[in-house]
Amino acid sequence: MSEPGCLNLDDVAVGELSGVGLTVAPGEIVCISGPSGSGKSRLLRAIADIEAHDGHIRLNGQDQQDMTGHAWRRRVIMVPADSQWWFDSVGEHFPTSLSQDDLKALGFDEDVSDWSISRLSSGERQRLALLRTLVLKPEALLLDEPTSNLDPDRVADVETWLLEQIRSHRIPTLWVAHDPAQIDRVANRHFRLQSGRLEAT
Repeated sequence: MSEPGCLNLDDVAVGELSGVGLTVAPGEIVCISGPSGSGKSRLLRAIADIEAHDGHIRLNGQDQQDMTGHAWRRRVIMVPADSQWWFDSVGEHFPTSLSQDDLKALGFDEDVSDWSISRLSSGERQRLALLRTLVLKPEALLLDEPTSNLDPDRVADVETWLLEQIRSHRIPTLWVAHDPAQIDRVANRHFRLQSGRLEAT
């Protein structure tokens, strides 16, 4: 993996959004909020090269358009609010054995790798989806309401774990959130999507 770099958005437009310009520094968390339907998830999908868009998106100076979508998404990874699972067991979704420290921080026992996906609650799926992503060592992280399915105690645990991961690995991070208290806790900067524009708060 290359040295941590900035995630740059230059005049990005997707859907009703236009003129989105933003630089996220290594280890910085930029929170994005806005009304339902304002385009928060679509913006993340554009940055992940999942949705067609205009403008330029660069990671550490490398333009998204100069890479295949698959190669870009290995580096710039989006965690949607509702994660997808393809195999029967948890462990099949991970390339390596899981860190006991990470599991404990997220509230799991070491036998979670043997669990069936069908037994997982929505909150357990959300926490494991975050772990699955961080194991891949992303160079930029796109989080779409990553604690939306969690109870308050678990929210605190996940925030603590995510902040440690993001800061220690210096991952530029866009975090879609709706809870003002969470934004105050985790964000270095906060922008709001309103009327098709990204505005600093």
